[in-house]
Amino acid sequence: MSDNKLLKSIGFYALVVAIVVFSVFPFYYAIVTSFATGTALFEINYFPKHFDLANYQNVLGGRTFPRNILNSVFIASVTVALALFLAVTASYALARVRFRGRGLLLMTILAVSMFPQIAVLAGLFELIKFLNLFNTPWALILSYTIFTLPFTVWVLTTFMRDLPVEIEEAAIVDGATPWVIITKVFLPLLWPALVTTGLLAFIGAWNEFLFALTFTSQEITRTTPVAIAMLSGASVQEIPWGPIMAASVIVTVPLIVLVLIFQRKIVAGLTAGGVKG
Repeated sequence: MSDNKLLKSIGFYALVVAIVVFSVFPFYYAIVTSFATGTALFEINYFPKHFDLANYQNVLGGRTFPRNILNSVFIASVTVALALFLAVTASYALARVRFRGRGLLLMTILAVSMFPQIAVLAGLFELIKFLNLFNTPWALILSYTIFTLPFTVWVLTTFMRDLPVEIEEAAIVDGATPWVIITKVFLPLLWPALVTTGLLAFIGAWNEFLFALTFTSQEITRTTPVAIAMLSGASVQEIPWGPIMAASVIVTVPLIVLVLIFQRKIVAGLTAGGVKG
């Protein structure tokens, strides 16, 4: 029996190691490649022989890439703030206010997320042109918020339903308005869900490519995914693999840091509502 347990443990940890290596190796190899220049880019090296920062200097010293990073930070941050504001107020109504068709409305909100981006691209483009937002950050903020809200509303509604009703009733007895209940009572309790949904919305806006490519036309207004794609050359031999890898590492590291910082709240937010006590 002990031998079977030992074999199961060895098999389990071997599977975990294989999954981790399979997941982490592409990013690790990108880091190794980002320090290579010249012919070393086409050599298979699993360990960096030397640390040459020329690729990073080339990327960060470019005309627009630092501005592209700022564009991504601004667009992703505003998207998260706007999506969370709308989602918190909507989830309060869906979770706490009883009205006819509440379940149907919630299912409709979730169904919106089923549409792929390409299916609504033409209509959204016409809307952005009509609002005179083309080639501005607000075009991306509007489109990202639309696609972020369904998931955000669903998670926050599920989380808010699990909060004790007695807390809300005590606040109402004390004369609290719905806005005071949301901001002063529920928000401190919603931090795990807010961090989870906010971080996932930030990652989605940070990595999005199709809308960023379609709704911007100038280098100075593009985000980092489009800027990295524009680094490609006319042929495989002309593609600057070193700068591309360096740029990829630059835009990936902040996301990894954010996930590591908030990993406990992310787990708590994703498992909210999964267990009934």
